[in-house]
Amino acid sequence: MNFAQKQCGKAPSSLNLTDLDAPLISRFLSALEQQRGTSISSRNVRLTAIRSFFRYAAYEEPAQSAHIQRVLAIQTKRQARAMISFLIREEIEALLVAPDQHTWNGRRDHALLRLAVQTGLRLSEVTSLSREALVLGTGAHVRCHGKGRKTRCTPLTKQTAGVLKAWLKEPARGTTNVLFPNVHGGRLSSDAVQYLLAKYLAIAQQRCPTLKQKRVTFHSLRHSSAMELLAAGVDTAVIALWLGHENVETTQIYLHAHLALKEAALAKTRPMTGKQARFRPGDKLLEFLTSL
Repeated sequence: MNFAQKQCGKAPSSLNLTDLDAPLISRFLSALEQQRGTSISSRNVRLTAIRSFFRYAAYEEPAQSAHIQRVLAIQTKRQARAMISFLIREEIEALLVAPDQHTWNGRRDHALLRLAVQTGLRLSEVTSLSREALVLGTGAHVRCHGKGRKTRCTPLTKQTAGVLKAWLKEPARGTTNVLFPNVHGGRLSSDAVQYLLAKYLAIAQQRCPTLKQKRVTFHSLRHSSAMELLAAGVDTAVIALWLGHENVETTQIYLHAHLALKEAALAKTRPMTGKQARFRPGDKLLEFLTSL
């Protein structure tokens, strides 16, 4: 409202709906980026809020329909998508052997990281798991509640199921039934998981120096799981179901990031046989023009 007050020369309480037109809102969005240093994504969030208000206004002020439609027609700004960060097989293995499995914390962290890398669960999904979420034996899988309160089941490999089966034999901490509890038996916080990941990354970097060149977060483990599936030839539609993506288009980012798949596609193409040659004019006029 401060921006509108300066632009229109009116107090906020005196502003009318017609004062907030499309050019004014466009200038406001530009000012957010140029003067305040707001990111494109934050700029788009502001625009979304403005659109919500004008959709409400469309029901209250139908006479201003044309004015409202011009505001709603303002486009969101596209932004360049950063290349995703993921771990290759050697880096994953170095991370998984980093926890000291002679300690309770180390065995918990090893099981947690192995589950995360194999299933691609989100951080919030992993920390909210209970012991009952695991179904071991034939058809081993883990049940989790993802975004939108949707439940999905993710299969477990024989190795992951074995690690989790051994972890379930550990004495429970506290009175809760959390799968990966803290030392007091409560749920691990997001900060605690990020901290333990950073600790084991520092150890894994000694074994696998390429990790020093990457910015690894817990979400990178989710990306790594997707890239492993993609490299194994799993269809992106199946990967979308595996990760709990609402839209299969979200999964397309992994196709863009997988250089090995692009190299494999290039290897299937036929090489061009044309040879590079210097142009030689076939006419005296062309020779003269070329020499100028």
